[in-house]
Amino acid sequence: MRSAAAEAVAQEIGVTADSVNRYRRGARKHPRVDVAAKIDEAVRARWQPQVRRRRQRQAAATGGITVETRVRFGYTAPIGTTDDGRFRRLTVHLPPEYAGRLFDARDAGASDQQMRQIIADGFKDVYFQGGGARAMGLPDVAINDIDYLDLDY
Repeated sequence: MRSAAAEAVAQEIGVTADSVNRYRRGARKHPRVDVAAKIDEAVRARWQPQVRRRRQRQAAATGGITVETRVRFGYTAPIGTTDDGRFRRLTVHLPPEYAGRLFDARDAGASDQQMRQIIADGFKDVYFQGGGARAMGLPDVAINDIDYLDLDY
């Protein structure tokens, strides 16, 4: 079965659509390295943006977003308490509301600080306050230092 992407890639790099499909599914065991790299790059350039947009819409509507990170939060707490400012390694699933806010902010050209604040708001709500079950007096949370941050949606 020929796809529009395979046809476009084939035309772009000068091979047949069947060759493109054989390269992509690995049926050709010894593809020319330059041709295989061109095919892979061209197909990904066309396919990935569509998949990413679909996954982002799904995350913002129903799925939410999982944030894995090691960060230092900023907020006021007594020294020596478990809330004392230190690096924390967390994996937290944020509801769709935060996924939507993140994608909308990114699309609007938000700064790094604005994106951090959206994640910090989500962590405050989900991780620190347990969705309204604890720590209701916690002031705003800020992300001060990021060691790493990985988003999965």
